[in-house]
Amino acid sequence: MKRLDHQSATSQRMQLRLQRGLHQDPSILLSDVSVASSQEYAYLIRTDIGGQEFWITFDTGSSDLWVVSSDCTNPDCQGITRYSSSSSSTLTLSNQPFELTYLVGSVLGTIGTETVTLGPYEISSQTFALANQTSGLALSYTGNSGILGLSFPPVASIPLTSGTPILDNLFTHFDDQHRFFAFKLGRNESQDISYSDSSLTIGELDSSLTNDTSQFAFTPVFASTPGEYDFWKLPIQQITINDQVLSLSRSLVRGAPSPIAVLDTGTTLILGPTADVNAFWYAIGTGGSTRYDQQTETWQVRCDRALDVRIKLGNSDTAKEYPLHPEDVNWAEVETQDGWCTGGIQANNGVDSGDWLLGAVFLRNVYVIHQGKTASNPPMIGLLNTTDPAAALAEFTSSRGQDPAPPPSLLRAGSSATELRDTLATCLVCGICGFLIGAIGIMIYRHRQQRRSQGRVHI
Repeated sequence: MKRLDHQSATSQRMQLRLQRGLHQDPSILLSDVSVASSQEYAYLIRTDIGGQEFWITFDTGSSDLWVVSSDCTNPDCQGITRYSSSSSSTLTLSNQPFELTYLVGSVLGTIGTETVTLGPYEISSQTFALANQTSGLALSYTGNSGILGLSFPPVASIPLTSGTPILDNLFTHFDDQHRFFAFKLGRNESQDISYSDSSLTIGELDSSLTNDTSQFAFTPVFASTPGEYDFWKLPIQQITINDQVLSLSRSLVRGAPSPIAVLDTGTTLILGPTADVNAFWYAIGTGGSTRYDQQTETWQVRCDRALDVRIKLGNSDTAKEYPLHPEDVNWAEVETQDGWCTGGIQANNGVDSGDWLLGAVFLRNVYVIHQGKTASNPPMIGLLNTTDPAAALAEFTSSRGQDPAPPPSLLRAGSSATELRDTLATCLVCGICGFLIGAIGIMIYRHRQQRRSQGRVHI
């Protein structure tokens, strides 16, 4: 029997902190690890599972709760806090296996139930998984002991017949008005949680940020099939670079009138279709300020390249523009000695949950509400801009220096690489067809002239 107890009448603001990679080798991102698997930093939440405390990744891009077991001995599990089955009196293990594959990395283990305490809430008999083997998740790199997935139940790897995901158990506790969680991903890194500027609340807003939900722009969560939700996703209308519009390739998501973006706190960067990402960096690369590293398959940018990039999100009639801090586009978490930084937007055609993944480098620029389904509304996403583009640009320039490169220039305003390729192909086909039609016309004309000449009577 599941039970959710509210243990405190005080603020529900939970301890959420930014944890950067524990290894500070400046070459690791650009030489040894592909951009999709780079876990340079993660946002961790303190969670009690069976009376044992862990820091685990706060992830809106998955739906399962799992923690590393003391039985896990492969290198990815070393040096982190692991769950001990023998130390719990509330654990119930099944013989059902657990397997989960992320965009990068995988987990194997066993499904069970346990008492889970998240902030002021205690959930008894919560379904979760004990990970006996992990691969490619860089857990020891960030000191992360597992993942708390807060997306929708249909994408859970733990079958719904085995138990209810933690998000549904939490939302069931709240009335319609309070059936949401809100988060702000901060920029401050500190082992002392009191210095964290990150926030996660359930059922209420963080009063240090705002108490007014009317400040948010709300968009219904996109669903290919009405009423069936998988990820926290919404339409992305366009990207602008210094006020120039880069229109995006057509969506590959069924039923989507425009590209679909997934909000994913478990992903570091912004990931998008190769054609669009290439067009983005080509536009920015005036004056030789960008380059593509074939070895790591990443775009790099001169560390002083100052950009005003904005992403327009929402349905076409209510979409709103959200500016990115230049340091999120020009990512200096790892800087090479010759002045090149990693681009915060990278290509990845392996994303199947949507067309784009908007990871932490986008989410650090907004305060986000994820609203559950209510009697009158479908699930909703609320976004509140927290980045002043003018102030952010001044801060970037002060830190990185003046940008000597010419302004970005799109090949044609509003054209993506896909559209440009399609246009060139169309022109080429039209040119060839015109040439062939012209040649055939000339041949017919000459043939007729020859027949007329042969039919004349000479005196």
